[in-house]
Amino acid sequence: MKQEQRVVLVMASRLLGYPSEDFDKVKNDIKKLIEETIEETLLREELLHAYTPLTRLGSTEIQELYVETFDLKSRLGLYLTAHELGDSNKRGAALIKLQKVINQSGFERVGEELVDYIPMLLEFLAVAPNKPDTERLTKRVAVAITYMLENINKENPYAKILEMLVKHVFPTPTKEEMKQLEAGREKADLEELPYPIMYQ
Repeated sequence: MKQEQRVVLVMASRLLGYPSEDFDKVKNDIKKLIEETIEETLLREELLHAYTPLTRLGSTEIQELYVETFDLKSRLGLYLTAHELGDSNKRGAALIKLQKVINQSGFERVGEELVDYIPMLLEFLAVAPNKPDTERLTKRVAVAITYMLENINKENPYAKILEMLVKHVFPTPTKEEMKQLEAGREKADLEELPYPIMYQ
């Protein structure tokens, strides 16, 4: 993987994580990273331009946008196996396998997020060794990110971040891969209960 691609992965990882109180520091760190590591002028300007709309939002505004974008819409959720399996009970086994891939690459998960949290996987892919398991994970994340880009409102400031990943990092998924994502997702069981619930 080229250095430019690793930079895009790190940039996206930071920006797709929940915007905490120190988001101003995150923005400054990303700006510094891009300016110091991206030599190609056009790419450098493109990346700086991609996250500029987010920098114009106040801390409360960006937190509200984040929740509205990623937490309230299943098609834009930030968990890989949720995209792939929905509410299937197979998801637990998939998480264990994913943790094994990360551990065998010499890394450990830090924090309270599930192992399939996409911002964390982006950071992992930026530093992971080139192995068959990592290549397969790259393709899986590519499908999920492409799906998210297809479903996000293009006026949403986060759309540009997803676009940078699709354009500069991830291979373009086949139509078959995109269909498999849809077919594999199991919907939540929202059938009516066999008895009424009475509220007094």
